[in-house]
Amino acid sequence: MDEYLARLTTEEINEKTLKMDEYTTEQMLRLMNEQDATVPAAIAAEIPQIVKAVDILHGVLKNGGRMFYIGAGSSGRLGVLDASECPPTFGIDPLRVQGHIAGGDGALRIAVEGFEDNKDEGIALIERCGVTDKDAVIGITASGSAQFVIAGLNKAREIGAATIGLVNNKHSKLESVCDVCIAPVVGPEVIMGSTRLKAGTAQKLVLNMLTTCTMVKLGKTYNNLMVDLKASNIKLKDRSIRIIKAATGVDDKTAAAVLESASMSCKLAIMMIKSGLDAAEAQRVLDQCEGSLKAAIRTTTNVV
Repeated sequence: MDEYLARLTTEEINEKTLKMDEYTTEQMLRLMNEQDATVPAAIAAEIPQIVKAVDILHGVLKNGGRMFYIGAGSSGRLGVLDASECPPTFGIDPLRVQGHIAGGDGALRIAVEGFEDNKDEGIALIERCGVTDKDAVIGITASGSAQFVIAGLNKAREIGAATIGLVNNKHSKLESVCDVCIAPVVGPEVIMGSTRLKAGTAQKLVLNMLTTCTMVKLGKTYNNLMVDLKASNIKLKDRSIRIIKAATGVDDKTAAAVLESASMSCKLAIMMIKSGLDAAEAQRVLDQCEGSLKAAIRTTTNVV
């Protein structure tokens, strides 16, 4: 028996769910809900580490670098999910935020066992991605023992990239290869060792924090409005019009017309309305302000 794995919190037996297979459906659901409710407190305890991670990621992306999620199994899938949502939500180039899972894209649908133990593949992934000292690599592993992730982070660190770990156990093997290690400890799972449950929920919440707060700091929002999006389909066009209206107070017809003249860029449309500038000049000011809509508006008007 592996002593490291045996002492992990995520591998312990949950004393509160010992008779899980004897419960009614409602009892099972209420118990799972009670257990899930403990996750936010575990994350709250890690806020200081999450702050460090967000500040690192902000600096990396602001200076032209990229961020890479690497993980295996459920952890890898959550990284890929978070990365894939950044382009439609924040209008960022898909290459700037990437998610990679042990076993490749096929492992997103069908579990590929054994790849999490493959050190060489973790190293090869970092090399294939062309990671440099301008980038950041975030390794995700509930146990903190996935060799694919540890080896990948170690290689990234050797290159000079920033390294961040997301794990659900304290004093894990992952910690030694991370500049910052985020470790929300959520306790034993409802089903012993099934880390797609509380551990996975904690990981998803932390990933939401990392990308959302990083993108806000990069000027991808206006107040709490998601403005850095392209109206590339019916839903996004409707959302863009509502956002433009909320930000500027114009009516539907005006919002739709300006959106068209702004090449379906919600942020540019708001800038045009707020500043009175045409599309080209409004874009020039936005570029000067590194894409921050609020800063750009302040340079042309006293209203934000």
